[in-house]
Amino acid sequence: MQSLRADRRDRSERPGPRDPAPSRLAYRAERLWLTPGFRRMVRLGLPSFLILAATVGYLGDSGRRDALQAKLVDLRLSVENRPEFMIELMAVDGASEPVARAVRSMLPVTLPASSFRIDLPAMRAAIEQIDAVASAELFVRKGGILQVTITERVPAILWRNGAALEMLDATGNRVATLLDRSARPDLPVIAGEGADEHVPEALTLIRTARPILGRLRGLVWMGERRWDLVLDRDQRIMLPEIDPVPALQRVIALDQAEDLLGRDLVAVDMRNEARPTLRLKPAGDGQDEIQAKVDGQ
Repeated sequence: MQSLRADRRDRSERPGPRDPAPSRLAYRAERLWLTPGFRRMVRLGLPSFLILAATVGYLGDSGRRDALQAKLVDLRLSVENRPEFMIELMAVDGASEPVARAVRSMLPVTLPASSFRIDLPAMRAAIEQIDAVASAELFVRKGGILQVTITERVPAILWRNGAALEMLDATGNRVATLLDRSARPDLPVIAGEGADEHVPEALTLIRTARPILGRLRGLVWMGERRWDLVLDRDQRIMLPEIDPVPALQRVIALDQAEDLLGRDLVAVDMRNEARPTLRLKPAGDGQDEIQAKVDGQ
C-alpha cells in the first residue's frame, strides 16, 4: 500500500511533456528575421557600417592619411610611367609645314611623356581651332608614337576685306591671310562686307561665267544683298538679288550671239528682270540696237 502511494507521488512530481510552442521572445525574433528589410540591414547595412566606422577611425589620423596618399601617388606614377604607356615622338601627317609647326607647338608636355598626361580630345579640339584645319584625328600608335592626321581646308577663293586679303575655302571658312595677291593668281577674288558668308553662291556664279572667265576680275557683294561681276575695261554685270544665275546666263548668251560685252559698255544692269538696262559710254555706237536686243531677251 505504501509502495503504491510512493509510486503515485513520484508520478505527480515528474514534469509533463514539453510545450512545442516557442517562447514569446523567440517568436518575435523569428518574425523580425523574416522581415526583408531587417535581413538586408543585418547582411549589408551592419557590415557596411562596421567597415565605414573602421575606415573613418583609421583615416582620422593625419599621418596615416598622408602615408596612404603618398602610396597611392607612387602607385599611380608607377603605372603611368610604364614603358608601354610612354609616348616617345609625335608624327603629323597631311599638314603643310606651317600647320605642322603650329600643331607640334600645341603638345602640352615635353616628349618622352606618359600618354596619361595628354588629353587627346582636348588637344584635338584645340588643333581644329586652327583656321587651315578642317579636321584632325589623334591616336597613340604602337611604338610610343602620337599620330596626328590633319585634313586641311582647300583654298577656293580670295576675300578682300578692307586692306586684308583672306583665303577662304568653298564653304567660306577662313584658311589664312594672304600678303600678296600674286601668291595665288589662280584664285578668284570677292569683295564687300559679308561676302565671305556667300562664298558658295559666288563660286556658282564664277562657274557660270566660264565663257568670260578670262575677263573676270572679281565679284563685289553690293549692299549686303546681291552681286556685281567686275570685268576688265571697267565693265560690270549687275545681277539681281534673287536668281542671279539665270540673269548671268542671259548676259553670256547675248554676248556670245552679239558680242555684247565687246561694245563700249559701262554696265549691264540685270537687277530688274522685266527690263534689263545697258549703261553705255558716251558716244557709243549702236546703243539703240543693243538696248532692243536686251529688252527682247
